[in-house]
Amino acid sequence: MAIESLTGLNKAAVLLICLGEEATARIFEELNDDEVRKVTRAMAAIDHIPADIKDKVFLQFSNAQDEFAGLFVKGNEFARNAIAATNMGERTELLLEQFISGTETRSLETISLMQPRMVAGLLEKEHPQTVALILSTQHVEHAAEILSHLPEPMRADVVYRIARLEKVSPEVLNHIEDALHREIGLVASKEQREIGGLDKVVDLLGNMKNNLDVDIIESIEETDADLAEEIRKRMFTFENLVALDGRSLQMILREVNNDSLTLALKTASEEMKEKIFANMSNRAADMIRDDLEAMGPVRLSEVEAMQQSIVKIAMKLEEEGKLVLGRGGADELV
Repeated sequence: MAIESLTGLNKAAVLLICLGEEATARIFEELNDDEVRKVTRAMAAIDHIPADIKDKVFLQFSNAQDEFAGLFVKGNEFARNAIAATNMGERTELLLEQFISGTETRSLETISLMQPRMVAGLLEKEHPQTVALILSTQHVEHAAEILSHLPEPMRADVVYRIARLEKVSPEVLNHIEDALHREIGLVASKEQREIGGLDKVVDLLGNMKNNLDVDIIESIEETDADLAEEIRKRMFTFENLVALDGRSLQMILREVNNDSLTLALKTASEEMKEKIFANMSNRAADMIRDDLEAMGPVRLSEVEAMQQSIVKIAMKLEEEGKLVLGRGGADELV
């Protein structure tokens, strides 16, 4: 073994072996899987390290430290963690979304700057799966506008495919780049990233106008009733009941016993509690207030399950035509 014949990888392997297992384990935590795999293969080929080689490797390492003195950081990870640590609620989430959009979706930046109608015109001849993938990478407001300008028969199909998306491979993005490069200059991202899914669909449909979300969900229901129901569940939550008029809320409360309602109110906002109490008798409201104060710790899953059961009651009443959820309550029925 001669120092001149050692590659940088060989020298790294020698250095780590000399540092010992504990130090090497800590260093491995900072490397990616491919780097660990390469250096461990080089280490496995070593069965003896001459003293002069050890000394020369350490000397070169010391010289490299002087040459590259300074602070080595993972800038992308540092920026992401710094934003997350601001703890400003929705603003933090928005800043993270904008940061990720700027660093991980640069390949689709052109679309984000184009007029929605123009983008829709470019995409309407593409396969719905391609359109679903592209819209999944955009901010929900922009994606919703683009979706609204797509041909009506295409909208539900695209939303259905977005709901089924989870991850996309570089090969798929390369295919999209090849297909659309001339029109909008897409450059595929090199990293696999999570896209689409039900959360994306809920945000997207929530930004639709003119009740297009209702039409889309109904179209999806013809293909996949379970998915349509899941989308409805996520679009209307227990806290959304606060927006209902008194008549609609009272209709729902008549279907719920006090014990169930008390459990559901365990994590409810003060606004939600007061809206509920205002639409029941004073005696019943006082009883639930007392029960809430006396209630000990309960599993969050149990509370959420009870809240969802009440939402299902509300949805059932809507299906029966007795009230309208999220659109002003029963007084708007004609």
